[in-house]
Amino acid sequence: MLNRRMHMNWRGLAWTVAIAVVAAGCSSDTTTTTTSTTGTTPTAGPGKKTDLKIALIAKSSTNPVFLASRTGAEAAAKELGPKNGINITIDWLTPQQESGEEQAKRIAQAVNSGDNVILMSCSDAAKVTGAINDAVAKGVPVMTFDSDAPASKRFAFYGADDDAVGAQVMDELGAQMGGKGNVAILAGNQTAPNLQKRQQAVKDEAAKKFPNIKIVSTFYHTETPDDASAAVRNAMSSHPEINGWAMVGGWPLFARSLLDMDPSKVKIVAVDALPAELDYVDKGVAPVLLAQPVYDWGYKSVSIIVDHVTNGKDVPVINKMDLQKVTKENLNDWAATLQKWGFSGIDQKYLTAAKK
Repeated sequence: MLNRRMHMNWRGLAWTVAIAVVAAGCSSDTTTTTTSTTGTTPTAGPGKKTDLKIALIAKSSTNPVFLASRTGAEAAAKELGPKNGINITIDWLTPQQESGEEQAKRIAQAVNSGDNVILMSCSDAAKVTGAINDAVAKGVPVMTFDSDAPASKRFAFYGADDDAVGAQVMDELGAQMGGKGNVAILAGNQTAPNLQKRQQAVKDEAAKKFPNIKIVSTFYHTETPDDASAAVRNAMSSHPEINGWAMVGGWPLFARSLLDMDPSKVKIVAVDALPAELDYVDKGVAPVLLAQPVYDWGYKSVSIIVDHVTNGKDVPVINKMDLQKVTKENLNDWAATLQKWGFSGIDQKYLTAAKK
């Protein structure tokens, strides 16, 4: 998953995650955040390290889903440090823009600066696999989340089953369209392995279950709301027959630019359900959102790291994250969940209705 809404552009949306990230200087690519774990702390066992520094290298520091993952990681560090007799530091080394080459540099930076573990979402698996393997060879274990590098020596991955995600997007969209029509796929970064799997799964599911649905084309774009919205507008202009969008990420819905679309003519099903996206559900433009619990990308990943690296436990290599379906029926409750996860910018009408 996870997410809020507001009348905001991409930069404004980055503030939707109400986290210490912003106060700590989120505009800096490489800000290091140290989460205090002082207080009543159990004594570490024999041979157990008392400090755990985790480099967090997500895809983009301007993407609110990764700001949410940072919030979750810092919350886990604060909670699990005292419980395990260690001080956990989250070293935020995420590039501002997506770049596999830059991520590879950040991996080397983490190793050279003495980080104990690396947690990352891969922009381009082919370009980071070598750097991951080098880090592991130097004694720094690596875990991935959201977007994996399965051919690397990372010890675990936490995230959605991307084949299942793509199939679910198509199933939901096919139901909304009555099993017929012309569908476009919005697929973000063409080199991201998780998005490649999702868009292919959309095609496979359409071919298998919806003979009266035609896939018009797949549209790639830079993963910002403005670029994604432009990709949708341009596609609709060049292919006016499009009456359904399978969005394997929610990028254009992070802004309000597509709210004027007529839900009686075009249906959207998208992955993610951040605060800015909730109005799309309310207005019927996107009757179904498939939310990723993006807070858990950080929280649960840090928990897995502590289990494996600090406590020496065996952990599964693949740790599956299920999506949560968001519709008008549970929209208010989902808004309340987002607020609990630390998101701001949520329209008060949803939060008020959730309390009734």
